[in-house]
Amino acid sequence: MLFKQIFVIIISCVLVACAGSSEPSLGDEPDTLSGRSDCISSGTIRDYRVLDDANLVVTANGNKNYHLTLSRRAVGLRASWKIAFRSTTGRICGGFDDILVDDGFGPERIRIASLRQLTPEEYDALLVRFGKKEPAIEKAPATEDVESAEVEELD
Repeated sequence: MLFKQIFVIIISCVLVACAGSSEPSLGDEPDTLSGRSDCISSGTIRDYRVLDDANLVVTANGNKNYHLTLSRRAVGLRASWKIAFRSTTGRICGGFDDILVDDGFGPERIRIASLRQLTPEEYDALLVRFGKKEPAIEKAPATEDVESAEVEELD
């Protein structure tokens, strides 16, 4: 009887550990947290740019940029040349579809947490945030010469 209870406790602990092993979404964008996600057709994906182990910018639909956030970190994503998008419907959507990353040890399947279309300003800000682009330096306004009153010295 005691053996059965210990066995059930061990199995329960293993299942709880497996269920909680993946990290929560690493994106901290407001739209990522709210669950809003766009979709793109997998046939229109033309390029991607890796920002870090859990964030990419995907170019699709005629040079539109999308911020793709993974549900957990993908080890080797930065160095991998073998990335594939997996969808059963032909459309890539956050929360439903996966990305396959092959780092040389076999493909790793990772759920896409969110996919959000970016404006050009958001795209530039995202590149700056992840250190892929230098921030634009605003020039200080030109100083104007102002005529001043003359000062007399008193003796």
